Amino acid sequence: MKKILILHTGGTIAMKENLLTGGVSPDVINPLLDAEITVPTNVDLVMEDIFNLPSPHIMPKHMLILKNRILEAYDAGINGIVITHGTDTLEETAFFLDTTIGDKLPIVLTGAMRSSNELGSDGLYNFESAIRVASCDEAVDKGVLVVMNDEIHSARYVTKTHTTNVATFRTPTLGPIGLVTKHRILFMQELLATKRLNIDSVKGTIPIVKAYAGMHGDLLEAIAHTKVDGLVIEALGAGNLPPQAVTALKKLLIQKIPVVLVSRCFNGIAEPVYDYEGGGKALAEMGVIFCNSINSQKARLKLLIALNNGLNNHELISFMTQ
Repeated sequence: MKKILILHTGGTIAMKENLLTGGVSPDVINPLLDAEITVPTNVDLVMEDIFNLPSPHIMPKHMLILKNRILEAYDAGINGIVITHGTDTLEETAFFLDTTIGDKLPIVLTGAMRSSNELGSDGLYNFESAIRVASCDEAVDKGVLVVMNDEIHSARYVTKTHTTNVATFRTPTLGPIGLVTKHRILFMQELLATKRLNIDSVKGTIPIVKAYAGMHGDLLEAIAHTKVDGLVIEALGAGNLPPQAVTALKKLLIQKIPVVLVSRCFNGIAEPVYDYEGGGKALAEMGVIFCNSINSQKARLKLLIALNNGLNNHELISFMTQ
């Protein structure tokens, strides 16, 4: 018999729609706690209502609580974890757990795009699917997974792509690593090994700035005069910035503030290619760190994890660029 720990954190999957106003908000009692679901015969569920928060309220401190609870459960012999979560920040919590825990045991996050009493609600189906994945032998050593709408995605690369569509979670370029069918759990891709770091704090201020045509250095100048511990920039194309932003960027680098660059493009990777003022090659030579395979919100968490682990400059660059 496999013991699967269910950690409910809130989100649309645990909300109800007000039929008079149309507003969706948290219910007094999580409807998932007494929902009738079908689980594999070899599975015993242990349920815990750890939070009841809309996902925009989830912060790194909550992610750290989840991480510590999962490690406790692992030491106690739990065989797998399912986390129900709001979709707005689900990918960030999933990435945080994947980067700090990794593949000690199957960890699956799921949610819903429609609340429990809306027509076509997808919550219970996704919940059942997540339990099936977390309890299957094939999910071992796959890292943290996101299961929604019959698809299995790696926490490392999945992102929310649509505001309301039930098929919102997608993995750009690579696609899902597996599928949930009526009778089987199918994994079709293997991920490259990645370094994980354990942390016991999430201190630090790391803003995200998005580049745009005509961008000046005013915002970067203001950040340079603010106490920040790092900066993530969503750059243009393969990793370029308007030249007017470069002078202010240099001030941050002189202060030894780590600046991590990703592309604002939905697909592809950031890499130092273009050799002109503000081009990626010049930025890399200045000391900007190119994080070439994840989006800005995940790069921010990765940098936060690196800083709280106490990596030195060389180790930090290696960790961020892998």
